[in-house]
Amino acid sequence: MANKQLADFVKEARRRGFGDITIKNELLNHGWPELEIEKAFASLQEKTSLKNQITLFLDDEVLTALEKRAKKNLLSVPEMIEDIIRRSTVNQKKTSSAYNEKLDDTLVGIFSRRRTGPKGKRSHQ
Repeated sequence: MANKQLADFVKEARRRGFGDITIKNELLNHGWPELEIEKAFASLQEKTSLKNQITLFLDDEVLTALEKRAKKNLLSVPEMIEDIIRRSTVNQKKTSSAYNEKLDDTLVGIFSRRRTGPKGKRSHQ
């Protein structure tokens, strides 16, 4: 049986954006037995295996911008990235076919920041 406190710690660390290897190394450095750590990760395996996972390599400038934006929106960096991708794909569905271009990579078009027209400030009356 996995240590609930340890499993909760792992879950919180993941939520905050730390990778499993980083979490394991820190727990080992703080004296947790490897068997206990493995049990904690195994107890969480079913919950995380249902999500699709991707790995992103970001330079420091982009990561800093994402951290700032995530903090402003009260999200973790992984939640912020997930939100950006979700919004981008939802917005892509709403675009007209006249906007489409011939692109070598469809994802370039989906995630491009090209503006589709002026956005004026709306006054609330």
